[in-house]
Amino acid sequence: EQQMLAIARALLSNPRLLVLDEPTEGLAPVIVEKIGQTIALLQQRGFTILMVEQNFRFASHVADRFYVVEEGRVVSQFARDAITTDRARIESLLGI
Repeated sequence: EQQMLAIARALLSNPRLLVLDEPTEGLAPVIVEKIGQTIALLQQRGFTILMVEQNFRFASHVADRFYVVEEGRVVSQFARDAITTDRARIESLLGI
């Protein structure tokens, strides 16, 4: 609920870019689902969202593009469709 409140507060200023840092960290699955629904709604309304998220399962449902960062550097980037079309590469990047 704190995360939802933080998102709502950020939206009060009508931002062009919404930055979310680990929005699902430590949250119950039901709250994670609500945050995902909120992010999807914001995307439908045209918001640009930059999100840092370690929960790849969650991110894969809401993100259009992915950037893998190691030691402060982007080492790879890919679009959502690569999750299914280049699964071996994605699993290798994520250490799965």
